[in-house]
Amino acid sequence: MRSIELAAEELNPLIPHTAEIIVGFIAFSLLYMVLRRAVVPRFEKAFAERTDAIQGGMERAEKAQIEAEAALKQYKAQLQDARGEAASIREEARAQGAAIIEEMRVKAQEEATRIAASAQAAIESERQAALTSLRNEVGTLATQLASKIVGEHSMTRSVSQELWIVS
Repeated sequence: MRSIELAAEELNPLIPHTAEIIVGFIAFSLLYMVLRRAVVPRFEKAFAERTDAIQGGMERAEKAQIEAEAALKQYKAQLQDARGEAASIREEARAQGAAIIEEMRVKAQEEATRIAASAQAAIESERQAALTSLRNEVGTLATQLASKIVGEHSMTRSVSQELWIVS
């Protein structure tokens, strides 16, 4: 049994042989050197490029953010100016409208005054014409009446004289 115990101690899979330890150490060292000289610099380069890209992207994003804020401020200022200009244009239009209305009112008043004066002159002219016509007619009628009265009176006289003579 002792030989089985010695054989079991030598074949213990948990304890490696010294040759395996040396070969493993050399393989690990070679692998470490290859990774350190070839792979790690590539990883470092890729990480540095990514970092630069991310930082550059962030800087560009910040720059774009600042430009956007400046553009927004400029837009708001232009909008405020446009609103002020629109308000002044509205006020100017209102003032012009009021001036036009007042001008039209004055013109209408002048036109009404002119029409009234023209009508008054026409009425006065027609009144004078009517008075003149009436005077002429009254004169004609008076003359006709007078001639009838004088004619009858002279006829009456002639008849009276004839009667006088006959008697």
